[in-house]
Amino acid sequence: MKTIYDIQQFLKRFGTIIYIGDRIGDLELMEAELKDLYQAQLIEPREYQSALLIVRHEIRIQKELIGKHD
Repeated sequence: MKTIYDIQQFLKRFGTIIYIGDRIGDLELMEAELKDLYQAQLIEPREYQSALLIVRHEIRIQKELIGKHD
């Protein structure tokens, strides 16, 4: 996985589609869903770590963009 799109496609394999219209909210829900899948041992540690890094990086970018607009 390299992009948020990749993570969305990955989550779809588990029947999870996340879209609430708020980019940061979407990303935070993705993070929570990944954690739940990992804790249920449905995904490998490497998949979890990789996806988590991408999601957290994107959350940081989005928050910085919001900060620049204030």
